[in-house]
Amino acid sequence: MSKDNPTRSDNLAWITGSDAPEKRVLDLGFMPLTDAAPLIVAATQGFAQPYGLTLNLKRQASWAGLRDKLIVGQLDAAHALYGQVYGSHLGIASTATPMAILMGICQNGQAINLSEPLKRAGVTTIEALRTRVHQKGAKLIFAQTFPTGTHAMWLNYWLAAHGIDPLRDVSSVVLPPSLMVEHMASGRIDGFCAGGPWGALAVDEQQGFTLATSQMIWPDHPEKVLATTADFAEQYPNTARALCMAVLEASHFIEENEENKRSTAKLISGRDYVDAPLSAIEPRFLGHYQDGLGNAWLDEHPLRFFDHGSVNMPWLSDGMWFMTQFLRWGLLKDDPDYLGVARTVQRLDIYRDAAGALGIDVPENSMRSARLIDGSIWDGSAPADYARSFAIHAIDPLRRSTP
Repeated sequence: MSKDNPTRSDNLAWITGSDAPEKRVLDLGFMPLTDAAPLIVAATQGFAQPYGLTLNLKRQASWAGLRDKLIVGQLDAAHALYGQVYGSHLGIASTATPMAILMGICQNGQAINLSEPLKRAGVTTIEALRTRVHQKGAKLIFAQTFPTGTHAMWLNYWLAAHGIDPLRDVSSVVLPPSLMVEHMASGRIDGFCAGGPWGALAVDEQQGFTLATSQMIWPDHPEKVLATTADFAEQYPNTARALCMAVLEASHFIEENEENKRSTAKLISGRDYVDAPLSAIEPRFLGHYQDGLGNAWLDEHPLRFFDHGSVNMPWLSDGMWFMTQFLRWGLLKDDPDYLGVARTVQRLDIYRDAAGALGIDVPENSMRSARLIDGSIWDGSAPADYARSFAIHAIDPLRRSTP
């Protein structure tokens, strides 16, 4: 793999000066997922060393374990779920720990899969699924990967957008992504939402089919981030900036051409990383989808790692959106200071320094706008109103009006 990269700074003299990394050897946590690619490439393909860093990759078995190790300092930084970081910061299902998001790692690329028994029963459309879940009898069981994580939010949002209450009409369980296919094959779950390659692997092994992708819910949605504790970012600011620069360069490298994408897919398929067949990784890595129902397409919003830096920008509105969904689904009792919390967690200062040193444009406006699957517009304005605007929700009626 060649790492020649036009974003590379010509002047790295600061590495040995006052801006040198305070901590040079970092333990970097990741989950065995396709979208961990930038961290794997940064650590193994020579992108960290020019910035004075050595990155030791530490594969994790579950998102909960990754969270705990990051919080107590057993990991210095990690590939993390966007919402997971905010859940830790706000103390949802764990002790509140000030957290930091240094940059986005990816957008898009997750999938909602249903089981082969549902396929045989003709439940192959959202309309058929809605009919099935509203029938009397045992509830369908859907798995997601972490209560405050992206997959729980995509699954909930998608179901609710189609008239299915995720808190009342179905049951939800938490599983590590790598166990999704096994549990669906054994009949313990009826569907799941997870990152790649597990949705594609379910199709390849004829254990399920992809009914929706996350980019169908929100084109170019926020997904994984490079996270640390706030203490780490404050104690080692030069290290945090250098780490951002290494991962930014790796992200650009992956998307530079198709050859790089293919070589990266092959690298991450190895047993030390994702440990899955290349055939389940490469096609969707390149944007080529087939859903197990006879449909195939080239996705307009594929898994992205760079896109001229727009993927990596820690948009304030992205972090705020997850908090609106936490309130919507009863994970928060009251409105947080949406903008204030996002300004604390999203370390725009570190990202701007890192991106600026590499000549990557950074938008002046830290908000962005998107239209989601239900037609709603999210742009970061009026978050309390937005959280209460949905017909299906868990918000106490006494708190329905805007504070």
